[in-house]
Amino acid sequence: MTDTLAARSLASVWHPCTQMKRHEAEPPVAIARAQGPWLHGTDGRRYLDGISSWWVNLFGHGHPHIQAALTDQFARLDHVMLAGFTHAPVVELSERLAALTGLGHAFYGSDGASATEIALKMSAHYWRNQGRPAKSRFVGLAGGYHGETVGALAVTDIALFREAYAPLVRLAATVQSPDARNARPGESARDVALRAAAALEAWLAEHQATTAALILEPLVQCAAGMAMHDAEYLRQARALCDRYEVHLVADEIAVGFGRTGSMFAHQQAGIRPDFLCLSKGLTGGTLPLSAVLTTDAVYAAFYDDDVARGFLHSHSYTGNPLACRAALATLELFEQTDALARNGQLAQAIDAACAPLTAHPRVRHARRQGMVWAWDVETSLPDFARRYHRHAMARGLLLRPIGATVYAMPPYVLDAEAVQHLAVNALAALDATLAEEAGATAPTEERLP
Repeated sequence: MTDTLAARSLASVWHPCTQMKRHEAEPPVAIARAQGPWLHGTDGRRYLDGISSWWVNLFGHGHPHIQAALTDQFARLDHVMLAGFTHAPVVELSERLAALTGLGHAFYGSDGASATEIALKMSAHYWRNQGRPAKSRFVGLAGGYHGETVGALAVTDIALFREAYAPLVRLAATVQSPDARNARPGESARDVALRAAAALEAWLAEHQATTAALILEPLVQCAAGMAMHDAEYLRQARALCDRYEVHLVADEIAVGFGRTGSMFAHQQAGIRPDFLCLSKGLTGGTLPLSAVLTTDAVYAAFYDDDVARGFLHSHSYTGNPLACRAALATLELFEQTDALARNGQLAQAIDAACAPLTAHPRVRHARRQGMVWAWDVETSLPDFARRYHRHAMARGLLLRPIGATVYAMPPYVLDAEAVQHLAVNALAALDATLAEEAGATAPTEERLP
């Protein structure tokens, strides 16, 4: 059945973030079902979902609490358009998110890139409504990733995703990343953050009149190879945005909902952004949904008798009741399981189990932020990521390096067996990949998450 399903998929499905020709040699893996942190293939093999199925799954696949909520909601209301209508799940979710963040009036989309587009459009439109239409440009961090739609690509600084569409993109500016790996001799992560903040200040001082917003991924720039930075950068960025009248957009699409150790990453800096973009873990990895939260001041700037001053943006499935109910059930699990505290204990167990990988002679910059781990590998293999992924899958472990960075972002439900499976096989896959290094030739380096 596996071969048949894979062949049918290749004949009918255009898979994302993929050079389809490569599937001639490596067919897609057919998955029949999933439970907890495990994916079960149609061939009977199982794989530990070490990257939470592209960073979306929080409490394991098939969680009974989320399933029960979806079953109940499906019997009540599956969908109604949100223009001119409302329903209990979207109201309750908006209230819950506002209580968690101090930001209100949630605007809903379908995915992370949609959230980015919404936040950027809201920011520029806000300044237009304020009589300052020149403030329509954006600035982001070097190596930043915010999605792959045309507007989101404008603030994404990864050439592989952007270059083919350059004629379509109104490119934003980029400033120095506070990535702690950029530390000079004797510098701490905080020193790097302060140096990057100084570069941001210099840029804003020159371009404030045309800049609507700074967009960044708090604490971890995921697609940049899990580049981690000190929270001081967020504090500095908040102060600079206030000083130069620029919005601060926190893209927590990947790092929200406990991934960095706190419910939201920006909270570790004690700041509040002007816009907060959420998706991925929002529904626990069950249904597509995104949200943008903002301040009362931004909302008030659109509140008017003039329709043109309103935020005229929509998605057909905006605020879908099923997705909102899944999100509510996910937030309930944080309370019921004391997830943040339990994650602290789980992270320590994974740290201990992965100590041999961290100490590997070819590993550089081993690091962790909350429930995100990363190990940079010293390798001459331009296709290291592809080879490593293949060796990990052969050992029943789903990991997909970004370039030469091996990373893990597992669900929050790993037991002792799963922790050992992750650690032992992540190390074994590295050794197997490096054993191939001598004499290997390959195409251009891959940086797909």
